[in-house]
Amino acid sequence: MVYGQIFLESIIGFLCLFFLTKILGKSQITQITAFDFIAALVLGELVGNALYDKEVGIMQILFAVLLWGVLIFITEMITQKFKGSRGLLEGRPSMVIYQGKLQKEEMKKSKLDINQLQHLLRSKNIFSVQDVEYAVLETDGTVSVLPKWLKQNTTREDLNLVPQSVYLPRTIISDGEVIWDNLYEADLSKEWLFEQIHQQQLASPKDVLYAEYKEGEALFIVPY
Repeated sequence: MVYGQIFLESIIGFLCLFFLTKILGKSQITQITAFDFIAALVLGELVGNALYDKEVGIMQILFAVLLWGVLIFITEMITQKFKGSRGLLEGRPSMVIYQGKLQKEEMKKSKLDINQLQHLLRSKNIFSVQDVEYAVLETDGTVSVLPKWLKQNTTREDLNLVPQSVYLPRTIISDGEVIWDNLYEADLSKEWLFEQIHQQQLASPKDVLYAEYKEGEALFIVPY
């Protein structure tokens, strides 16, 4: 009975957190602010503690997760409608490098030391503080960098090249299975796909590990 109850409560807790994450949006996962971090911890604790507390039943778990979810949702609505609340609930970006100079006071306020800053810069392929004109510490802990002019990459616009259309590559086959939605969205047919496969001396999609299509180019195929 005990294991059965833990199993049932685990499944229900998992489903609750899954649907709650879907409702709240992807920002809860990809852009974790201090408030989001606290919310995630509390949600995990609510479900985790409830699993091994004999006095807590399924209804109590549902109520606790639902209540916390409503509070998070209301907070998100407040930050969307009232800009003044964003600084308090989500935090504000900090300019840690301005015109090539380290902003020591901003770094101190953000509890950021030079080693941490160097680590964040290296994640942006910047290996010297001297190469940075501006750096902003974002609310999710990442850093956005604008290199100095001489350190910036040359773009096609700089070379005055003729603009060309950019097409989104589509995965057509993955692990031997055809992704039919992508095939049809690219306005391609089943006959065309098999013809491309046969041209590569392959019998069927099951012989293909990965296939990618980009408009104007032949089908890129990686066989098993």
